[in-house]
Amino acid sequence: MFLLRGISRLPLAWVQALGAALGWLAWALSPSYRRRLLANAALAGLTPAQARRSALQAGRMSAEAPWLWFRDAGRSLAPYLVWDGAEQVDAALAAGRGLLLLTPHLGGFEFAARGYAERWGVQQPITALYRPSKKASLAALQVHSRNAPGMRVAPASLAGVRQMLRALKKGETVGLLPDQVPPRGQGAWAPFFGQPAYTMTLAPRLAMQTGCMVLLTWCDRLPGGRGFRLCYRPLPAPLPVPTGDAEADDLAVTTAMNQAMEWVISQCPEQYIWGYNRYKNPRKPEGQA
Repeated sequence: MFLLRGISRLPLAWVQALGAALGWLAWALSPSYRRRLLANAALAGLTPAQARRSALQAGRMSAEAPWLWFRDAGRSLAPYLVWDGAEQVDAALAAGRGLLLLTPHLGGFEFAARGYAERWGVQQPITALYRPSKKASLAALQVHSRNAPGMRVAPASLAGVRQMLRALKKGETVGLLPDQVPPRGQGAWAPFFGQPAYTMTLAPRLAMQTGCMVLLTWCDRLPGGRGFRLCYRPLPAPLPVPTGDAEADDLAVTTAMNQAMEWVISQCPEQYIWGYNRYKNPRKPEGQA
């Protein structure tokens, strides 16, 4: 805890330099991580040189998390954020239908919810989905560090889904990462950069059940430790209309969701977390034998 709090007091440029070094070490010392990163990045057309640079970006992301989590609540993120498309959020909040923000594991994605909370949280708070750690001490740290003014967290569980539904129905905002592999039975196999990936159905179901607005968002890292560009865009195409065939509908909406994530990732592909095991088999839900 002392070390993590110490990181939060360093200049962002120093933190990112430290993270880049850690990312290089992970690349150099873990053959399995290196193979997975190269294979996943190649599916999206990245060169080996781009894949190596993405390992440094992943390291920066790891170091940025404690810098963000343990910052004093009174220290604004405004000096580190450049806004692109904020009018999209203003229009969505004015509509009063609730807002669903979707971002992949890209750039400073931990800053996406916190940046929203700082700018719009007083007007409409955001509820962000997270996966609790199996270790009680780490789970408590996740909640403590991610709860902030204008921002709440919801666990990836039935209770968390209900929490998000209530928030959207009240006209509030929800944020989640659709490229996170869900538990078995909570997704469908759909193409992601041309390879089947188990993809959550939660995001499109939240949108269809509540009639909320949906925006894509990402937080790409600016050079030189200057911060992040926080972007908002509408979906490239509307979500498919349900036909009543559950299996076909799940495939259609998860395919559309993956295509949207691919489009976001294409904006700054070297900042995607290619080392994430996106194509793994889903785990069993908690409590299931």
